[in-house]
Amino acid sequence: MYFNTIAKVISERTGCDIAAVKPESTFSDLGIDSLDTVELLMDLEDEIGIEIELDQKVETVDDLDKFIQSKQG
Repeated sequence: MYFNTIAKVISERTGCDIAAVKPESTFSDLGIDSLDTVELLMDLEDEIGIEIELDQKVETVDDLDKFIQSKQG
């Protein structure tokens, strides 16, 4: 549900081709470290208009998408 937005933000943040961002892509595969993750989440919050408080480990783009969906009820 949020995959396209997540992929767009990752592409903008890392400079990678948006087509390279797949649901199974891990953040480390995309060159995103822990500091980048924090900044990525802030960008996503601005983009989708909700606060994202990670309270579990997310390793892939799909994990993050599902996490955000679960917080939306």
